[in-house]
Amino acid sequence: MKFGVVVFPGSNCDQDAVDTLELMDQEVVKLWHKDHDLQGCDFIILPGGFSYGDYLRTGSVARFSPIMNEVIAHANRGGYLMGICNGFQVLAEARLVPGVLLRNANQQYICKNIYLSPQSPDALLTAGLDRPAYKIPMAHGEGRFFADADTLKSLNDNGQVLFRYCDETGAITEAANPNGSLENIAGVTNKGKNVFGMMPHPERAADPALGNMDGRLILDQILKTVLA
Repeated sequence: MKFGVVVFPGSNCDQDAVDTLELMDQEVVKLWHKDHDLQGCDFIILPGGFSYGDYLRTGSVARFSPIMNEVIAHANRGGYLMGICNGFQVLAEARLVPGVLLRNANQQYICKNIYLSPQSPDALLTAGLDRPAYKIPMAHGEGRFFADADTLKSLNDNGQVLFRYCDETGAITEAANPNGSLENIAGVTNKGKNVFGMMPHPERAADPALGNMDGRLILDQILKTVLA
């Protein structure tokens, strides 16, 4: 399986994603935002950072980068695509996943470890996860997920919610919600379940040197499911 990590001006988690995929013994290339060639990649990742300085709205400029034409076409063909943090914001701006990411409820940038509870029983990232909670770093100022009532119902009915913020026991509570996201939602997928967006950073918890491998357990699901 070949992975491509898109690099926008202002991306700062692209190398983290590359390093993690290489630790997983996967072939990975960086794709520059002005490129028009996905280089035969099977799985595309939009990394975290501050694409184009987060001007206007987070992800709103990156959504119109030249390479996004190919990325969107890849997703529309059923190709796998994942956005992490700023990458999730780009996905939302491109309407590749439902909902929007608003300013955190406390109006502050939040950088800390939180816990995620897997939700979707059949989505690529979550179907094989059997623990009630996974400790994953988050780092964002605009990660508050919001959607209208009809969209929210559709997400729940179709099993499109990937993760919800929870406490270390897996309990989904208001106190465990770090940014005010609607229904504690931390990640969603599209209806086809080939496009995935999440705000926390699994790639920052995937190296034994960091003392936390919970993110690697999430990313391993890609290989377990796709290569099974």
